[in-house]
Amino acid sequence: MKVFCLIEFKTEFEKLLKSNSYKDLEKQIIDFFFGKTSAEFFGTGRRLNGTNDIPFIKMRLEGRSGYRFYYLLIIKNDELYLMFLHPKTGPNRAENITKDFKKTIYNSVLTAIKNNDCFEVYVDKNKLLFKKATSKILISEDVKNSKKHNT
Repeated sequence: MKVFCLIEFKTEFEKLLKSNSYKDLEKQIIDFFFGKTSAEFFGTGRRLNGTNDIPFIKMRLEGRSGYRFYYLLIIKNDELYLMFLHPKTGPNRAENITKDFKKTIYNSVLTAIKNNDCFEVYVDKNKLLFKKATSKILISEDVKNSKKHNT
C-alpha cells in the first residue's frame, strides 16, 4: 500500500517530534500504518463518512490518552492518505477536532489528490521520510466524483 499525507499532517508531525513527550509517535505511525494493505484498515477506527469505497476514518492509537489520526483510504488503488493527527496528552494535547475542521481536512484531501499536492510517506531505517509526490497520483473515479463534505 502506498501512504501519502497532506502538508497539515507533515507539519503537525514535525512539530510534535520536537517534544520528548511524543518520542513514540514515529514508531506508532510506522507500526500501525506501514506493511499492510488498505483492506486491512477497512474495519478500523470510526468512519466519518458514509462511503465504502473511500472511507474517511478517525483512529485512536494508544487508547484514550494517545494519538488521534484522521485518514482517507482509497481501497481500489491501495492508497492511504494521512490527513491530520493530534495527541490527547502532553504539552501539545488537543481536544477532538470540530466538525468544521473535519470538513476542512476532508475537502483538503480531495483537492490535494486531484491536484497531486501530497507527500509520499515511506520508511527508511525506522524513520519516516516525506517526498513531494512528483508523478501523477492515479485518481479513482470515486475521488473525481466525490462531493465536498457537507456534514
